[in-house]
Amino acid sequence: MAARWRFRVEILLALGLGLGLSAAAGFRIFVPLLGLSLAGLAGWVELPAGSGWLATWPACLALGAATLLEIGGYYIPWLDNLLDSLATPAAALAGCLLALIAFHDLPPVVRWLLAVIAGGGASSLVQLGSVSLRGLSTGATGGLANPGVATLEAGAALSFTLLALVLPLIALVLVPILAVGLVVVLVRLLRRGRRPAQAP
Repeated sequence: MAARWRFRVEILLALGLGLGLSAAAGFRIFVPLLGLSLAGLAGWVELPAGSGWLATWPACLALGAATLLEIGGYYIPWLDNLLDSLATPAAALAGCLLALIAFHDLPPVVRWLLAVIAGGGASSLVQLGSVSLRGLSTGATGGLANPGVATLEAGAALSFTLLALVLPLIALVLVPILAVGLVVVLVRLLRRGRRPAQAP
């Protein structure tokens, strides 16, 4: 009985870790990868054999440099929108990768299905929300408010990464709430965009 309970808790922890890191990848691709690398180096997270390269100093330093470049790039006017177009497919791949690493103890078929649907889905949905917010900011302020949006996104990426690594059960609860909220916002934006302009 105790072993079965422990197994269930471990599954929930893995799901929280994978979903939290995948959601973080939707905000910034390299932040959760860097966080996982540091956690692996510190022995906080056990990485599967095929992902052991993450827990090495060369990988950590490379991810650190990539993180700084990615975060800094979003503060350069108009480059932020270009980065969004590149980051959309990359975020989905990063979400799948992070989920695959986190779900390594699950059966292969379940692991891959959850990685694609939950991991890739969470990161893609967050990225779409981020792109929509940046588009609204660009349209409303000519890009003047985009640095503020970039700061919020970087902070969210860091927060979800830390939450996934330290309190994965909380991440398991918050990520679905975030996903539902983003779906509601995106649907409202689509409906608003389809409304015909009223004649003066």
